[in-house]
Amino acid sequence: MTIDLHCHTNTSDNSFSIGDVVHIAGRNGVDHLAITDHDTTIGLDRAVNLGKSAGIDIIPGIEISAYDFRRDRRAHILGLYVKPGHPALERLCGPLREARQNASYQMVEKLVRAGYEISWKEVSKLAEAGTGVFKQHIMHVLIQKGYTSAIYSSLYKKLFYRGDDRSPAGAAFVPVRYLDAGDAIHAIREAGGVPVLAHPGQFDNFSAVADWVREGLEGIEVCHPLHGKQAEQRAQELAAKYHLVQTGGSDFHGFYSDTDSVPGLKCAEPDWFAALQIRRDLVRAQQ
Repeated sequence: MTIDLHCHTNTSDNSFSIGDVVHIAGRNGVDHLAITDHDTTIGLDRAVNLGKSAGIDIIPGIEISAYDFRRDRRAHILGLYVKPGHPALERLCGPLREARQNASYQMVEKLVRAGYEISWKEVSKLAEAGTGVFKQHIMHVLIQKGYTSAIYSSLYKKLFYRGDDRSPAGAAFVPVRYLDAGDAIHAIREAGGVPVLAHPGQFDNFSAVADWVREGLEGIEVCHPLHGKQAEQRAQELAAKYHLVQTGGSDFHGFYSDTDSVPGLKCAEPDWFAALQIRRDLVRAQQ
């Protein structure tokens, strides 16, 4: 049984459509696939139906772009088995999607003023099937124009780096205020889902786990393309300490990826999946 609990579509920042993603997952032998687009549940009902036709159990999910304000770092919170379109998720994520779109427009305007041959029309066309423009769409146009050869090239950091004490912000950087991680956890639970800390190794979120368990965190992602053995081990230790369910997934983004991951490459173990379903039932029983 192949269980991939973290995957995106072009509803957010994957280059492939829902139909394409389901097809690729089926070709790769995936039996259970969580669609976890950023800050939206749009398209999940269609994904579930396409999954049924392909013999794949589609788990409705979301990945909320959150922030750890106490430690000043980003954090992504997965919601697995959420109810698509739930008001709690829309109240939280709708304003974030709008803020991201406004920031993306400002980024493109900065690039135009800096002399790059790029337009908002070109960028937004690449994102027309989704909920808005991401930096990956901007980079895609820059690739098409010959400015770089990869999404996450040195140009990406040159343009979009947020800046710190050692280096200034990138030439096209526009800040977006992300959502409080605790608020993301609460909204996911209200929507009947299981809140899971995504790829804690990427943003070094390990030290926040105890705080977020008190907020209602139920799981932690162990297997992820950006996790080495050390990150996996630390995640498993925290899972054992705080009685969290373990998950794993490919975090598939298609062309808009900084890994070569595909659906089914990184997976959850069957016993983890069984524990996730039990935790889902417990969360819903507490509502």
